Amino acid sequence: LGLTAVALRPTKVKCHLSLHRHRQRAGKEGQVLHRSKRGWVWNQFFVIEEYTGPDPVLVGRLHSDVDKGDGTIKYILSGEGAGTIFVIDDKTGNIHATKTLDREERAEYTLTAQAVARNTNEPLEPPSEFIVKVQDINDNPPEFLHGPYYAMVPEMSNVGTSVMQVTATDADDPTYGNSARLVYSILQGQPYFSVEPQTGIIRTALPNMDREARQEYDVVIQAKDMGGHMGGLSGTTEVKITLTDVNDNPPKFPQSVYSMSVSEDKVPGEEVGRLKAKDPDLGDNGLVNYRLIDGDGMNMFEISTNSETREAVVKLKKQVDFETKRSYTLKVEGSNPHIDSRFLAWGPYKDEATIKISVEDADEPPVFVAPSYTFEVEENVPQGTPVGRVHAKDTDVANNPVRYLIPRYTDVDQFFSISEDGLITTNRPLDRETQPWHNISVSATEIGHHQDTKVRVNIKVKDVNDNPPEFASDNEVFMCETHTKTKTPCFISVVSAVDKDEMAHRQHFTFSLAPEVAHNQNFTLKDNRDGTASIYVLRKGFNRLTQDVYFLPIEINDNGFPSMSSTNTLTIKVCSCDSEDNIGSCHMAPHVLPAGLSTGALIAILACIVILLAIVVLFVALRRQKKEPLIVFEEEDIRENIITYDDEGGGEEDTEAFDIATLQNPDGANGFLPRKDIKPELQFPIRPGLGRPAANSVDVDDFIKTRIAEADSDPTAPPYDSIQIYGYEGRGSLAGSLSSLESVTTESDLDYDYLQSWGPRFRKLADLYGTKDCSIYDADDDEDS
Repeated sequence: LGLTAVALRPTKVKCHLSLHRHRQRAGKEGQVLHRSKRGWVWNQFFVIEEYTGPDPVLVGRLHSDVDKGDGTIKYILSGEGAGTIFVIDDKTGNIHATKTLDREERAEYTLTAQAVARNTNEPLEPPSEFIVKVQDINDNPPEFLHGPYYAMVPEMSNVGTSVMQVTATDADDPTYGNSARLVYSILQGQPYFSVEPQTGIIRTALPNMDREARQEYDVVIQAKDMGGHMGGLSGTTEVKITLTDVNDNPPKFPQSVYSMSVSEDKVPGEEVGRLKAKDPDLGDNGLVNYRLIDGDGMNMFEISTNSETREAVVKLKKQVDFETKRSYTLKVEGSNPHIDSRFLAWGPYKDEATIKISVEDADEPPVFVAPSYTFEVEENVPQGTPVGRVHAKDTDVANNPVRYLIPRYTDVDQFFSISEDGLITTNRPLDRETQPWHNISVSATEIGHHQDTKVRVNIKVKDVNDNPPEFASDNEVFMCETHTKTKTPCFISVVSAVDKDEMAHRQHFTFSLAPEVAHNQNFTLKDNRDGTASIYVLRKGFNRLTQDVYFLPIEINDNGFPSMSSTNTLTIKVCSCDSEDNIGSCHMAPHVLPAGLSTGALIAILACIVILLAIVVLFVALRRQKKEPLIVFEEEDIRENIITYDDEGGGEEDTEAFDIATLQNPDGANGFLPRKDIKPELQFPIRPGLGRPAANSVDVDDFIKTRIAEADSDPTAPPYDSIQIYGYEGRGSLAGSLSSLESVTTESDLDYDYLQSWGPRFRKLADLYGTKDCSIYDADDDEDS
């Protein structure tokens, strides 16, 4: 089987032999075996990429030496791209490429060829592999995969300083021809930079490139294949090169002399002025440190650097005085802290300037000659006693007089006052025991000005022995009833004293019994000369049932100047004790009452009696309230149980819910109803002919008539306090019900002519009730009207 390669250029042929052994068996010994020679004629195939011809490209041809040309041999192609990219004519063995190939996608294909019998598909030759290589053409330009690029190089760099390296790639075959051989060149950025053609390294091309003159450069680099020859493809990229700063510029003050001013009322730490040395360098290279190097104001002023603005800030170190010195001169130096040794010859990296500071006059408040004052004054001194004097002066040239004032908030109780010359005096006596120190302020103000100065004045109140001594603790002592084993005199307690006054170093208290009890037979006292005294019992036989409390007056002297003494009473209580002299009860046993009842029982009995009396009084009051005659007060409504309805008829006769018991009075049923507020002087008899209904009568009409007659016959009864004030409108009422159709037939002596003056709303009622000669009401007439 032989393969014939078809290519556009000569190919190197490789021959491989594939033997198809045809063995013949010899019938006789010594017979020669014959083997027919068959094999592949093998060629390496090449196909040019990107071929765009109208017909499929013939890649090569398969042919076997057993092929007689009669069509009994069938050629089969398998492997990568077989049947899709590569097709074979099974009769002739011609292989064609049906698609355009791209070497950058795939450089070679491995295929398998085999010859078989067309009828039986039996292989006539073993299968063999062959390779179809895609031959490269220059169809890909160079590309900078990482562009655009950014690079930095220090300013003032030497010529040839490396900046960076750029690299381009070409997808063509680097092993075939010059399609991937690249050459670099610079299209933009000359004459400042250059690029090496083979490596793509960018270097500086000019010396002393100054960042302060130009900081950024845009460089364009080109990469061209085919070794840079004509017809090659090319690609470009941009490189942005920035010059970094170096300290190649010294600082410089824009002015040689700066003028500033400061008022004398400024306090230390306040800003006086600012100045700045210019340095075009950046970052640490542009930092400037400032310091004062000379001048007569170095002790009065200081200088610092503002971290944000990089300015020199001149501040007041000590307060200046216009009256003492009116101007100062300072010399300031600005220098770079970071110096580049390569540029030392360009120095020095510092500059100097002069600052002239003038002091401005200000209206200053008075100044006290002392920062604070401390005075002493005895307590209890009379009003107007001098305490001390303060003094302030005006430091201005005018030297105005000064007036003094004690602010009230520092002396709320107004213990002190101050004169025009600063003398502080007392307004009333002081008490050391109440307030030993008085801390006040004094304000000094120039006359005619508002500025003032305050000073602290501490006044100590000196002690005077004006308080007598007294017992230090409780003045009660407990003692046991004396037993036979008790020794006399017997110690029972120790008393001590205190004094509100300030005790002197050698001052002490002395104790003694008051003269009136100095010779008593019960108790005695011993002064211990240490500020205490011991109390002793002189006799036995104390009985708390006879006397349980004793009062012992003791005189205490403080030995001060002048000496003060006081008499304090010590209360001694007799208590019951056990056999070990442990105090038990100190109160007398309660006396037994003759009835054998204790105080608690008596209190309980009295409480029960009071409760019973309260119940009786309440019961009587309720009974009296129930026996009151039935009088309708203005606040009460006798119709409170009438059912609410919207019908207008004959009054309370229209409902059966009326409580007849409300109008019944058992006391008034059998006789005359007495008045509850006044007693009439004269009682008039009831007119004959008016019957009195029984108490249980349900004829309310008769009952009301009886009450009306009683009220009319009693001239002393006012209308507001009589039973005739009622809310009943029924049969027999003079007014009746205006809503009833029968009311017009009711005989009445009332005159309803006044309804004419009530307006148009009551005109129909006036016509109806004002006509006395009409006694019959026709419903049809009403409809006609």
